[in-house]
Amino acid sequence: MAGLLLAAGGGRRLGGRPKALLGHRGRPLVEHAARALRDGGCDPVHIVLGAAAGSVRERADLSGYGLSENPDWAQGMGSSLRVGLAALAGSGADAVVVSLVDQPGIGAAAVARVVAAYEGRASLASAAYDGRRGHPVLFGADRWADIAATAQGDRGARAYLQQHADALTLVECADIAEPYDIDTPEDLGRLE
Repeated sequence: MAGLLLAAGGGRRLGGRPKALLGHRGRPLVEHAARALRDGGCDPVHIVLGAAAGSVRERADLSGYGLSENPDWAQGMGSSLRVGLAALAGSGADAVVVSLVDQPGIGAAAVARVVAAYEGRASLASAAYDGRRGHPVLFGADRWADIAATAQGDRGARAYLQQHADALTLVECADIAEPYDIDTPEDLGRLE
């Protein structure tokens, strides 16, 4: 079970502060998000960087993780998802759990619960919060090519998930995680 952390965003609504470098519990947010994937049962864990990738590499301890840079990060999450899936294509992983760097309320317990929904290389599962689909999301390897082909803009795999809703297993995680995003200056108060 691979883990894929999308951490390329430039923090446009945060005045251009890359989300990966926001401080949380004394370390950059990218470290916490990557550790949540690993501690939740994912190995290998791959991180897609973009905005300020050089600074992220310098300031965050990302040893032990695979890294890719998305030169087209400004086009949105879809391009980072494509870069990450391509990087994992030869890993031998049967599935990947995809998480976002700007959701510190989602930890290893939610990742582990989604990992447990794996049933095979065609699996499709998502954390849910009071019945609403959220992150992390699990994609069986047999679905990667189709997901990459439809991943566009800031919607990522949303269109694919909507088209395949009948195959999607929702994994309730509201009791162990909070799906808020760090998007605006007002959201920074959620960081510790």
